[in-house]
Amino acid sequence: MKSMKATRKISLLAGFSLLAGGLWAQNFCISTPGTSLVINAPTGGELKYLYYGNKLSETDLQQIEAVSNCNHTAYPVYGMNCPGEVALAVTHADGNLSTQMEVASVSTETEKQATLTTVRLKDKVYPFYIDVCYKAYQDVDMIETWTEISHQEKKAVRLTQFASAYLPVRRGNVWLSHLSGSWANEGQLTQEPLEPGMIVIKNKDGVRNSHTAHAEVMFSLDGSPRENTGRVIGAALCYTGNYKLRIDTDDSEYHQFYAGINEENSSYTLPGKETFRTPSVALTYSNEGLSGASRNFHKWGRNYKLAHGNTVRDILLNSWEGVYFDINQEGMDQMMGDIASMGGELFVMDDGWFGDKYPRKDDSSSLGDWVTDSRKLSEGIGGLIKDAQKHGIKFGIWIEPEMANTTSELYEKHPEWILKAPQRDPVLGRGDTQVVLDLANPEVQDFVFKVVDDLMTQHPEIAYIKWDANMAIMNHGSNYLTKDNQSHMYIDYHKGFEKICQRIRSKYPDLVIQACASGGGRANYGYLPYFDEFWVSDNTDALQRIYMQWGTSYFFPAIAMASHISAAPNHQTFRTVPLKFRIDVAMSGRLGMEIQPKNMTDEEKDLCRKAIADYKKIRPVVQLGDIYRLVSPYDRLGVASLMYTSPEKDKAVFYWWKTEHFVNQHLPRVTLAGLDPDKKYRISELNRIDNQPLAFEGKTFSGAFLMENGLEIPYTHRVDYHKQNDYASRVLYLEEVK
Repeated sequence: MKSMKATRKISLLAGFSLLAGGLWAQNFCISTPGTSLVINAPTGGELKYLYYGNKLSETDLQQIEAVSNCNHTAYPVYGMNCPGEVALAVTHADGNLSTQMEVASVSTETEKQATLTTVRLKDKVYPFYIDVCYKAYQDVDMIETWTEISHQEKKAVRLTQFASAYLPVRRGNVWLSHLSGSWANEGQLTQEPLEPGMIVIKNKDGVRNSHTAHAEVMFSLDGSPRENTGRVIGAALCYTGNYKLRIDTDDSEYHQFYAGINEENSSYTLPGKETFRTPSVALTYSNEGLSGASRNFHKWGRNYKLAHGNTVRDILLNSWEGVYFDINQEGMDQMMGDIASMGGELFVMDDGWFGDKYPRKDDSSSLGDWVTDSRKLSEGIGGLIKDAQKHGIKFGIWIEPEMANTTSELYEKHPEWILKAPQRDPVLGRGDTQVVLDLANPEVQDFVFKVVDDLMTQHPEIAYIKWDANMAIMNHGSNYLTKDNQSHMYIDYHKGFEKICQRIRSKYPDLVIQACASGGGRANYGYLPYFDEFWVSDNTDALQRIYMQWGTSYFFPAIAMASHISAAPNHQTFRTVPLKFRIDVAMSGRLGMEIQPKNMTDEEKDLCRKAIADYKKIRPVVQLGDIYRLVSPYDRLGVASLMYTSPEKDKAVFYWWKTEHFVNQHLPRVTLAGLDPDKKYRISELNRIDNQPLAFEGKTFSGAFLMENGLEIPYTHRVDYHKQNDYASRVLYLEEVK
């Protein structure tokens, strides 16, 4: 409930004028440090957008209506003068499909580092209400907006469309940047001009929502997207479930952008005693290009969305690509010793450790039976924790608690707990036996919470959980929901999921949890309040990771992107990539290892050990710094490059990867960004394999020179003949010289 002490009703704002019909024009400026969103909310009138962009001066704010920047309804509803797309459509208790909303009141509430503005809309005839909410942060350029829908009609109202937000974007040479992909190919960047017609970006997976598309977009307002110049609007829907983003370029002067829950097969029956809250859409604006918008998302994400967002992450070894399901006590102990000897801080035991009646030998059994397989782990998890402590590292474990196999004791005991259509045989997933548990059911919620609670109660030393989700909802049907509310299934699944996560975070606030969902299926700010990071992709191939992590970085900071050094040939692409290149790519995210030290040569171990030591030095800059993307791999120039700078601009880390390999090729010289032009920086190379240092090793240059001229990077490494290969990469560390 909102604190009445912190809330104040606003009647009028400076700069109002008398409108025809006796309505007072009320303009409200919702501000962040560098942006303004202006709405017009006259009592008894229609809520409208007037402006969104750079922060307005008082003079410009007073005159904003005179320039006719925009006069669009801020939350369009269906049924009255509605030939185009709308944000909301309902069927009232008497069957009326039309809704007509007017402003009833406006209130503001001061929160920690944010101001919440709530515009209450009321239907002109029915006791039906929409609260349109705007949360403006005071230390980062981000505004979250969402709606809260309620009514006092005699019977339930049916919601058939319920977007969280609408934003008009002025037509011109506007380009859209968005992410698509598939399993092992997530985060692929697409950039296209907005043309007449409709673009729909959607998800219908039910469980995971960022494999095939992402619920985040950027609009470049000044033509073809540029990384560090130009006006950009960014939007991110913060939701764990199915979504739909619509961009309708109609015959008006504006592109119409809508974002919210995917309403397909999800119409919602709303009783009078319930409020339906839509997930928030985070909006940002920058005149420093795509990277500028990314920096806003990253800072906001670290400060307000991501669990432990300002605590640097441990360097870990995961067992999966080393042994897959072949877990045993001795092997785990060896891996712990190996990662400790490399300077790592955490070991994570992946899938394959559980099952009694049905031991987990492959992916066809045992999900739901979260008991240790004593045949594999004779000393149990407790023994593994003792081994970790012996080696001076932390211990983590893999679970997939939302799922079951039909070959499991859980399924035998509770077949009614799975999502399944009545009178239908279930469609089965991974291993031809996997099913999804019905998280709408409070008993199932208790069970999933208990999976984590039992582990942590019995073994409070567990520092890290890898939470996986390897199946979509392939069966529409809930044994828990009533026959009249089967269309609530997708929404109620994620309500249940959030309740579970909230309980876990309440009891175990310090636990580190990774969102792994067949790889990068849960890269969304709806998940991240409960998770510390996500697994970018099951594909660990370094070359392909450049592309995936590039796209993912548009919205998510490096601290959230788990990036591991893999074996060669790679387990997914079978590409053989040199170890240095693999290390240099992994060091641009949250560094970890899939490659097993026992399979490495002494020279390779030494290179890895030095890289881990160097990563600890640059970790605060990479994980907590500001990103500047320099040359995109998607531009097909043969090279990709980006860098991170510290907030104080006294340190920076520069990455350069050659992505195409031809004789006598010509690559662009990369100019740096984000430095202080007046500061001087000493340059040193990390992970050097060359027989001779780079010409500028240890040299000092001004920030102005580096940003205007850049550095000439050799196309190849100067190594002995038998070590030559077609790959090249560089990591440079810049430190201020005072």
